Amino acid sequence: MLQQISLIEILSSFIVMFAIIDILGSIPIFMSIREKNQDIKAVQACLTALGLFLIFFFAGDALFRLFGINEASFAVAGSLVLFILAVEMVLGRDIIKNEPNSGGASIVPVAFPLIAGPGAITALLSLRADYAVVNILIGLLLNIILDFLVIRYLDKIQKLLGTNLIFIIRKFFGVILLAMAINMFVNNILVIIHQGV
Repeated sequence: MLQQISLIEILSSFIVMFAIIDILGSIPIFMSIREKNQDIKAVQACLTALGLFLIFFFAGDALFRLFGINEASFAVAGSLVLFILAVEMVLGRDIIKNEPNSGGASIVPVAFPLIAGPGAITALLSLRADYAVVNILIGLLLNIILDFLVIRYLDKIQKLLGTNLIFIIRKFFGVILLAMAINMFVNNILVIIHQGV
């Protein structure tokens, strides 16, 4: 397993998940929740999100077999979702509509769908086609730690970064994610074409 560890793959996995989760872009939402006197428990929210990610990540093979698809096909489908999410981030327009949720703030909407949302889960599963499992999991764990720190120190981070810098970071990672989505699509569509030949 140690031989499979790649800093490049860890960084790539981290960036994809960071861009999709968009924890910095969610700061205004967290502040709005707090203003409604709803407490956000950082540990509970992050452990719940991590649990959801791991369940979907390790049940992925069973789901692939159940529906008769392979990882390359799923990665192509996932890359299209990532592409749409990246366009949303860059243009500031909602293409994928989220249904309203109710319940405790730490679980819903913080753990799901703000952290472990459909886009992030799709991205996590799609990464399996290109990267070693250990590298993806390290990248995921680093994201969960970052999510915890952002939620835990919400007030300080908002004051430190400011609204404008959070906006710029979101746009920048939107462009990075757009490029990664295109790369993921091209790599895996070639695998599918090669398998069909």
